[in-house]
Amino acid sequence: MRLTRFVVFLLSGLTAGLAIGAVALAQSTHMVVPADKVQYAAAPPILPPGAQLAVLDGNPAEKGTIVMRLKLPANYKIPAHWHSTDERITVLSGTFNVGMGDKLTEPGSQALTPGGFLYLPAKMHHFAWTSSPTVVQINLEGPFDLNYVDPNDNPMTKK
Repeated sequence: MRLTRFVVFLLSGLTAGLAIGAVALAQSTHMVVPADKVQYAAAPPILPPGAQLAVLDGNPAEKGTIVMRLKLPANYKIPAHWHSTDERITVLSGTFNVGMGDKLTEPGSQALTPGGFLYLPAKMHHFAWTSSPTVVQINLEGPFDLNYVDPNDNPMTKK
């Protein structure tokens, strides 16, 4: 199942990453992606519907540095989950609400506004939600995975 998630994420990430352009991907010394050139595509189905993803650097299915952006609509919720590697999140726009624990609960969450930063060590149970359209940048070491605390929260298994 985990391999399936990686393949789905890889295909979605590659679609978003290829939209940046072959020139940027071919450069070996540096890469410049102006804000208006970041290309988003539908996020992989491991996330609830409605999110958009842009892979700026790296391959989410492989070992190595990954930089991604997630564009989330208002009232978007990511149930409690964890990752196998450390995650670093910077809020670029909107309000990103985050909490720790095994169940998404809005009371007690902490609101992060543009410029806010969040570091989550590997396997820390956490959740997130938005009250307005929000964009976050995620930096991590791949491969990327997302494991729901409650398997029933996984949108890939819901009908």
